[in-house]
Amino acid sequence: ADIGAHRAPARAAEILAGLGFDAAAQLRPCSEFSGGWRMRVALAAVLFSQPDLLLLDEPTNYLDLEGSLWLEQFLRRFPGTMILISHDRDLLNTAVNSILHLEDKKLTFYTGTYDTFERTRSERLALQDAARTKQDAQRKHMQAFVDRFRYKASKARQAQSRLKAIAKLQPIAGMTAERVAPFRLGEPEEMSPPLLALESVSTGYDGREVLGHMDLRIDPDDRIALLGANGNGKSTFAKLISNRLAPMSGSITKARRLRIGYFAQHQLDEMAGEQTPVQYLMHLMPRITEREARTRLGAAGFPDFKVSTAIEDLSGGERARLLIMIAALDAPHLLILDEPTNHLDIDSRESLVMALNDYTGAVLLISHDPHLIETCADRLWLVANGRVQPYDGDMDDYRKLLLDDRQPAGGKTKAGPKLTKAEERKAAADRRAQLTPLKRAADDAEKRVTKLQGEIAKIETALNAPDLYASEPDKVLTLTKQRGELQRQLDIAETAWLEASDAYESGRAEIGLSPLSAD
Repeated sequence: ADIGAHRAPARAAEILAGLGFDAAAQLRPCSEFSGGWRMRVALAAVLFSQPDLLLLDEPTNYLDLEGSLWLEQFLRRFPGTMILISHDRDLLNTAVNSILHLEDKKLTFYTGTYDTFERTRSERLALQDAARTKQDAQRKHMQAFVDRFRYKASKARQAQSRLKAIAKLQPIAGMTAERVAPFRLGEPEEMSPPLLALESVSTGYDGREVLGHMDLRIDPDDRIALLGANGNGKSTFAKLISNRLAPMSGSITKARRLRIGYFAQHQLDEMAGEQTPVQYLMHLMPRITEREARTRLGAAGFPDFKVSTAIEDLSGGERARLLIMIAALDAPHLLILDEPTNHLDIDSRESLVMALNDYTGAVLLISHDPHLIETCADRLWLVANGRVQPYDGDMDDYRKLLLDDRQPAGGKTKAGPKLTKAEERKAAADRRAQLTPLKRAADDAEKRVTKLQGEIAKIETALNAPDLYASEPDKVLTLTKQRGELQRQLDIAETAWLEASDAYESGRAEIGLSPLSAD
């Protein structure tokens, strides 16, 4: 391919900036970077070469969310032929126009994005299963005729004809969709908010502050995703919240008997490789028997032959599944997941999404998978410039902000006086500040609705007790009155929620932000 020497430096800078290298980092020797950043350099070199055929195997594994979002847009515009292996659903929905599916040693070609493939394959499997069921019924009917009349002279010819017809029936395979074991995250008991509150907290390493001026709180029903480039301090914040890093100043107030579960990528390398999952679990829980350990592991998706396999011989996805199970062993009130999907395939990622949405505790999530964030998180916190602060936009707003920031200066359209970076950030912050009270009102109203729905559900469960009406009629009357009052409050709360949501969306539209996506 013609690289275009006159534009080579600018193109190289654009690609490196998109993958997270600022101007200073672009001039540093590769030997100064860690393995993950060197993988980014290797990816940048491949993209820079403008090949006719681009082969990529899990290109987002070493990228942060910001790098993944940039790569989606770059590959979407790539003019050549590309073969991509990836477990990133959003990347497969954005960058490709066909799917080649490998199953049972056979390749099947599907036109369209990953979502189209998933829908088409499900429909094909359903039709295939229906055809197999119909064929089985047809075979059974003909065989019954043969069994009944094959030795009767007047029907022998017809019986032989049906035997030939049975022999000609081509077997139709049944549905072969693979079953993915569910993740089980436990059900923590209810706790009063907040679970955890930070007041003027700073933290860092060896006396050097990484994050400061933090005034935040986490409530029992929060689902928070941390945004921000690698190196900004997301993992540092996770370690602070999980008691793995002490604050340098300020105070952290935690609920009594608060249990925190923690998963991080570095734990994969710290596991005792020669131990089996059974031995590892029994080491962590000395009081359980081997049978109990095997039962727990089986429920987490480990067949019997896997629980006796050395951890070093397990796949990355299996080790990640084991660590997620261990993080949730005691049904934590707050579950912290730092890049949980790096080694999980698409079906396992979807299983984790369902588990997190069913989980009743709070979640703090760090991930480069936009699909996981969009489907599991209802609050976004931005880690940047040594601060952790609520981000009032959604993922679409963040994607637009990120791509604008990482677009090279020469590629931006000039319209009116150019603002400095500081002025742009201030203007964006001012716009978001206008929305803060509206979003807080909408969030509070939604939480009120959810709380009332939960209280009504508890009363209805109590009223469904078979012996209650005969044994405690007075209690039935009391519960019925309580349900009526709660229903009245729920009607008011739902109206307030709708009004607050409409006000927030109208405010977003007035300052030029995209509308919220419908669930």
